[in-house]
Amino acid sequence: MFDHSDFFKGIEKNALNQFIPELKTALKARESVRTFGDLEDWLTALNALPDWPVTEASLDTQAITLNTDKPLTHEEITELRDTLMTLHPWRKGPFSLFGLDIETEWRSDWKWNRIAPNISSLEGKTVLDVGCGSGYHAWRMRGLGAQLVLGIEPMPKYICQYKVLKHYLPEEPVFVLPLCAEDMPKNMQCFDTVFSMGVLYHRKSPIDHLEELKALLKPGGELVLETLVIEGDEQQVLLPEGRYAKMRNVWFIPSVSQLTLWLKKLGFKQIECIDINQTSLEEQRTTDWMTFQSLVDFLAPENPDLTIEGYPAPLRATLKAVR
Repeated sequence: MFDHSDFFKGIEKNALNQFIPELKTALKARESVRTFGDLEDWLTALNALPDWPVTEASLDTQAITLNTDKPLTHEEITELRDTLMTLHPWRKGPFSLFGLDIETEWRSDWKWNRIAPNISSLEGKTVLDVGCGSGYHAWRMRGLGAQLVLGIEPMPKYICQYKVLKHYLPEEPVFVLPLCAEDMPKNMQCFDTVFSMGVLYHRKSPIDHLEELKALLKPGGELVLETLVIEGDEQQVLLPEGRYAKMRNVWFIPSVSQLTLWLKKLGFKQIECIDINQTSLEEQRTTDWMTFQSLVDFLAPENPDLTIEGYPAPLRATLKAVR
């Protein structure tokens, strides 16, 4: 499906290189699981990207920004937009590519601005971003000085969105593989920092997910965990009967205290909630680059503090903890 040779070359001098055979096996297994009828269209869009030289790349700004010395014509901008719109919907961002602004569904920079000042330095670190989507946060991690960033994301369309940036920044040590946390080699203990943002509530067994994340971390490494939560004490957890905010695959939504207890039970130390935020209609919304339903459609019209099913509206917390 995808050529991962740049990744394997990029980890030759990294501790990850000892796991190359297992990663190749995992990739082969994952890529044989499901086919995507539009994949050829997405790959065609990638192959149609013009080879403009990047003279400026900003990875630590609100929108990940690429520029070239030569201003693009209106026709070139229109052609680029049409090519990138093949990869609709664009959910995580924003990006600004050669003067073309990609206004994604999520203002992912808002989340990053809340989290980044409160985590350990990423300078010189090997970092994993689980469920990375388009790779927006992975690029931001590199912007904070990470030596190598690996994102894992099972959805090919989002990997193609990442590859748009990689097309123009081939030497940057930011990689995305079509894997899930459970696909990774067992007990790697290779990453200084592991991010799991917006994944836990999609897992039928959240404890298993936390154990997988712990096994990926070096001793003393930091977990950054962002997930839906509810208010309440350490015994409170929401198990939606059906959908939650129109999402089918939401399983367990714990309180911060309950989540802290899970982490303690697994042996994590120095557990701290560094952010808690109710998602606003400005942070998650429909745009020209994501024209499907968004948060406003998932909330009760008469009470935006409830989902359309009557559950508490999305409240997100970020915790950090040390292995």
